[in-house]
Amino acid sequence: MGELKLRKWDVVDHLKTDEDMALYLDACVEEDPGDGSLIRASLGDIARAKGMSQLARDTGLAREGLYKALSPEGNPEFATIMKVIKALGLKLHASTAQH
Repeated sequence: MGELKLRKWDVVDHLKTDEDMALYLDACVEEDPGDGSLIRASLGDIARAKGMSQLARDTGLAREGLYKALSPEGNPEFATIMKVIKALGLKLHASTAQH
């Protein structure tokens, strides 16, 4: 029997289309525990899928700063989140909560 090679699963490998990215962000907004951690992580994943260097150019923010802001330890300002969402070609929207 041959050697089994495994590699770490990365959601970025599955974010191929703009629709994939929008659906992923929607799911993370829905499941976020209330601290923004899941939203921040999903934006980081989408940014990596689209290209962090291009996102840095589009937002006018430093690439290293974006990595830090969108990391699990990051705490970006809301204005930064909105710049990132816009530069990624996404929209943030609200609907009524179902109780």
